[in-house]
Amino acid sequence: MSHHIESAFDKRSFRNALGTFATGVAVVTTRTADGVEVGLTVNSFNSVSLDPPLVLWSLASHLPVRPALEACDHYAVNILADDQQWLSQRFASRDADKFVGVAYESGIDGTPLLLGCCARFECRNVQRHPGGDHLIFVSEVVRFDRFDRDPLLFFSGAYRRLADT
Repeated sequence: MSHHIESAFDKRSFRNALGTFATGVAVVTTRTADGVEVGLTVNSFNSVSLDPPLVLWSLASHLPVRPALEACDHYAVNILADDQQWLSQRFASRDADKFVGVAYESGIDGTPLLLGCCARFECRNVQRHPGGDHLIFVSEVVRFDRFDRDPLLFFSGAYRRLADT
């Protein structure tokens, strides 16, 4: 068994080590008070509590969507299915209008709910906590739905799919 111990705390090596934790891929969406749709790709999503129903995700503090996401009352966490890599890439991009050609329906406060996902969580924006170069959002799940789809996975810097066993 081979392992590599980092003696200096190198950011790239740290990021690579974190990348060994396989995650799902989600797109967080909201609609601003003036009706503008906002969305971004995250893989920092996880459950916090069943009672009350809480989830969390984190946002890089420097991103231009930060003020919109801090200010909104509700947002959705859309868990992407394995055929939605293009959505992950679209919402991770700097495109001006990420919603062009994207199928969605409206949730609470007109929040975009993406179609074809594994699950969608409609959340009330309840707590935000500074966490280094990120802002951590703790969200109360108000409504959710689940679909029988395989998830899109991210591992070691690349998209992956579940393997049949």
